[in-house]
Order: sequence, then C-alpha cells, then structure tokens
Amino acid sequence: MELEQFFATGYRGSKQFSQNDIQTANATGFTAAADDYMERGIDLNEQLVRNKPATFFMRVSGDAMIGAGIHDGDVVIVDRSVRAVSGRVVIAALNGEMLIRRFDKHFNKIRLLSETPKLSPIDIDLSGAEFSIWGVVTYVIHGL
Repeated sequence: MELEQFFATGYRGSKQFSQNDIQTANATGFTAAADDYMERGIDLNEQLVRNKPATFFMRVSGDAMIGAGIHDGDVVIVDRSVRAVSGRVVIAALNGEMLIRRFDKHFNKIRLLSETPKLSPIDIDLSGAEFSIWGVVTYVIHGL
C-alpha cells in the first residue's frame, strides 16, 4: 500500500455547539416553529473517530482487499490504539513496506491474507523479517 496522502486528526468536533449557536438568515424576521426542535447535524468525526490522537486517515493504493470492500483510492480510518486480533484488517509494516491485509494468527504462526485470489497469503518469519502492526482499520470511506 502506497500512502498518497496521510492525514492526522486535528478536528475537535462540534459537541460544544448547540443549534442556537449557529447563525441563521431569515428574511421574514421570525424563526420557524420547528427550529426549536431541530437536532444538530451529524458530525462524522464524532461518529467514526474513537481515539483522536491515535487515529489516522490513509488512502489505499491497490486491489489487495477488494473482497473486503476496500478498493483502490478508498480512504481507510486507522486506529493505532486498537489491538490487532486474528480476523481484523490491519496496516502492517513488513520490511519497510506498508501493506493493508487481514491479520491471521494461530499459535505462533502469523499470516497476512489478501482478499483477492490474485495474491497469495504472506507468511511472516519473525526471526528474519522486520514486521510490525502499524494500526487496525476501523472504517472505510468508499465513494460511489
């Protein structure tokens, strides 16, 4: 996976604002009665980011995870504070290269599985490889 763009979270959310704090323009001189019951909008940072200091946005390059719904050009939300367990989609650093794969660990055997039949699993030899789990993918932003 090549990182075209790498974004850290600096947005602090909008929980401190209420609907009354937002300026509105009203040509008639009075507000609608329904404005008192209006909910504030959905903040995607509040919905998708659990741990702001440990969360990063990465753009995916390649089709290794197409079977998991992660396509070339998608943005993945990666949380470095989430523990990598077998079956999770992770960002792994293997010999200086960052890969997005499904993590598979049974006993002392670690494998990185792609979600396409074009690529074979990668068996990790911990004695000879530089390997680490960089983070766990929590969400995928996929355009239509």
